Amino acid sequence: SQAEWERLLTSCSAFLFYGMERFLSHVLLNWLVAMNIPKCRLVILLDLVRSQQSYQRITNSDMHKSCLRIALERPTKTAMLLSLAGVGSVIAMQWYTNLEENAERLETLFENLLSIGKTTGQTVHVLQK
Repeated sequence: SQAEWERLLTSCSAFLFYGMERFLSHVLLNWLVAMNIPKCRLVILLDLVRSQQSYQRITNSDMHKSCLRIALERPTKTAMLLSLAGVGSVIAMQWYTNLEENAERLETLFENLLSIGKTTGQTVHVLQK
């Protein structure tokens, strides 16, 4: 529910979204732009995972949205909206991927951030390779 999303984002210092399709296809846009979440220093969006079922669901959902709304759900615009809401840093996917590749990214992310202790910038650099 939107209340659960709000509770999670306003009460954490870091937030990880690991899910199918676009993050903003799961969250109400009006709700996000009205939020004030300065305590959340890092949002990691491992979204843009596409399967046949998720593609069908998002296609059906997008038919009821304006072109402007769909454009706001793109990675760069999502990062800008989160930043305007107060998030300190956003790590986001740029292109669609499959479940296996996304799982590998999550493993690399956790290994570099938590086990090795690299900074977020160093970790993003590793993920780009």
